[in-house]
Amino acid sequence: MKVYLRAMKVVEQIKEPIYEEMELFEEKFTTSMSSKVALLNRITHFIVNRKGKQMRPMFVFLTAKMLNQGKVNERTYRGAAVIELIHTASLVHDDVVDDSNLRRGFFSVNALWKNKIAVLVGDFMLSKGMLLCIENDDFDLLKIISVAVREISEGELLQIEKARKLDITEEVYYNIIRQKTATLLAACCAMGARTVRDDDQVVEKMRLFGEYIGMAFQIKDDLFDYGETAIGKPTGIDIKEQKMTLPLIYTLNNVPTAEKNWIIQSVKRHNRDKKRVREVIEKVKATGGLTYAEDKMEEFRQKALALLLEFPQDAYRDALEQMVNYVISRKQ
Repeated sequence: MKVYLRAMKVVEQIKEPIYEEMELFEEKFTTSMSSKVALLNRITHFIVNRKGKQMRPMFVFLTAKMLNQGKVNERTYRGAAVIELIHTASLVHDDVVDDSNLRRGFFSVNALWKNKIAVLVGDFMLSKGMLLCIENDDFDLLKIISVAVREISEGELLQIEKARKLDITEEVYYNIIRQKTATLLAACCAMGARTVRDDDQVVEKMRLFGEYIGMAFQIKDDLFDYGETAIGKPTGIDIKEQKMTLPLIYTLNNVPTAEKNWIIQSVKRHNRDKKRVREVIEKVKATGGLTYAEDKMEEFRQKALALLLEFPQDAYRDALEQMVNYVISRKQ
């Protein structure tokens, strides 16, 4: 609980330069999810009341204000709403795919209303996001989010395909996390930029900034799996779910063949054996897998900061810099 409160305090500090925008955004976002179907309204109300840190809309508003002398417009609000709708839809679908009954410490939509309804709710949110763009002729924003949805889907399928054989190289791993995680953060920053600037170079620079943050974010998530305590998710859950993380990939590439085969068999056939999973975690630590992943995470952080620091210093750039540092220092 203390870790959560500290995290929220940092997020509130980052949110200060966009406090008014985020307050108004919450109203607009709730309205954007309304439906004539009572069941849908009950479920969307449940989702809104259990919102997370809302980092993605924050990226949209901070980017827009940094690039437009502290001003946003209605397109910025719509862009942030579209991002949050797509992100929420992906979480609802993820819980179905992963057969997860918990989300942010509460029962997930599929746990309470079963898979069929959860899939339909996710589809409803996806369509709401797309329609919000179409109804306002925001076709440039629609293109940004459509690419993100395609990439997320491809990344999930690529991960499932590779998990069957456990033959993920480091290059394939980066492709997976770029599509699964980084693409939506990239869309946040591109969306914020596009709503206030008609400059392809600036939009692409901010998209790349978001992508680098997303890469660092996912590697940080990988590292949680090897923590001493459960931080955000139970230790070893990625191994149990046969997900190939960067520390594990590094270890497989840097141990003798016999040990490599033992690790692969452990993940493939003994991933429910708690003792075996702990032994794999210890092997990864001993081989230097965590240090390697931390170094790669730092590389992506530096790349993101290098792009950000090309823009003039102001409160919004400072908040984005703080956000970059928070991504890799967070405890959950």
